[in-house]
Amino acid sequence: MLQRIHFISGLPRSGSTLLAALLRQNPRFHAGMSSPLAGMFGALLGEMSERNEFAVFLNDARRRRILRALFDEYYADSTAEVVFDTSRAWCARMPVIADMFPEAKVIACVREMPWVIDSIERLVQKNLYSPSSIFNYTPGGTVYTRANGVAGADGMVGAAYDALKQACYGAQADRLLLVRYETLASQPARALEAIYGFIGEPLFPHDFQHVDYDVAEFDRRAGTPGLHTVRGQVKAEPRKTLLPPDLFQRFAGDAFWNDPQRLPAELRVV
Repeated sequence: MLQRIHFISGLPRSGSTLLAALLRQNPRFHAGMSSPLAGMFGALLGEMSERNEFAVFLNDARRRRILRALFDEYYADSTAEVVFDTSRAWCARMPVIADMFPEAKVIACVREMPWVIDSIERLVQKNLYSPSSIFNYTPGGTVYTRANGVAGADGMVGAAYDALKQACYGAQADRLLLVRYETLASQPARALEAIYGFIGEPLFPHDFQHVDYDVAEFDRRAGTPGLHTVRGQVKAEPRKTLLPPDLFQRFAGDAFWNDPQRLPAELRVV
């Protein structure tokens, strides 16, 4: 049975794969790119609802046991002492995480919003002959239509952003740690020290000069080669944005986590 689990969530293109690549250097830890667990969890929960005529045979205690077993079985072949499961959806599931895994913490990766949009656009413009699953494999459009699509309430970025805000201002904010991409990329030792302290684990000597993680086949099938590739040294690399100025400015004020006065006192940010 799975003993210790924590969750990596937050915004896309904000360092979750880099964080997993670093954490997995610790032989006691299991971490990786987004797993199917969050989707399976939602689908199973829906199938156990009253829309199913056999829901009469289910109560909340049984539903809870079935959902917990999903995690136990998925990671049954892992020998790691501590598992980190990754999905942008976990920020929207804070109450059920707190109920099912009382000791679990959620690490949410965040990044200045214009640079999240820029990172997605950079991938699109890099893979000229490979339409991305991010846009349902539809070619064409402009930087504006793509930004509008991912930033909408049901978009890749918009949905994650709303879930993040819900988690930050919800009743479980004390089990949430926000990790800025800017900190992780420029001060990885500081970020990892904060994470280890947050989850109550002894610090491990990570190698920030040689970090490697790649799921090339997954990224190829997603039409977005390089989506989850991490190689080499952890470092901040300043660059010019691909976004037009008006589009960049549209998202410039969305990083609410940078203003301590707008955050609950129990929420931690590094």
